[in-house]
Amino acid sequence: MRLVTAIVLIGHTVTVLRSEPPTQLAVVSVLATATGMLLLLGLWTPISGVLVAVYEVWNTLSQPGDPWVKILLGTLALALALLGPGAWSVDARLFGWKRIDIRARKN
Repeated sequence: MRLVTAIVLIGHTVTVLRSEPPTQLAVVSVLATATGMLLLLGLWTPISGVLVAVYEVWNTLSQPGDPWVKILLGTLALALALLGPGAWSVDARLFGWKRIDIRARKN
């Protein structure tokens, strides 16, 4: 899920950058590409997931066109922020893989 979200986000923002956008939109697209790279690597996943979700909400409300891809990317990014990076990520190597064990109830 992390890889698909990052690849689609990077591909979308590179397409926007190739169309010679205004300076403000170009800066935001570069930041979105950077957060997509962080998601791709699995580095600072909760922070980058929230940033991508905020970017996609802003992008949906301010840019014309089909909003469904933007809504899907924002939803996936927010889910990644809540779920975490997974076992194969830089976060797991740096901070360890978090595992939640649910114990049986004692009567």
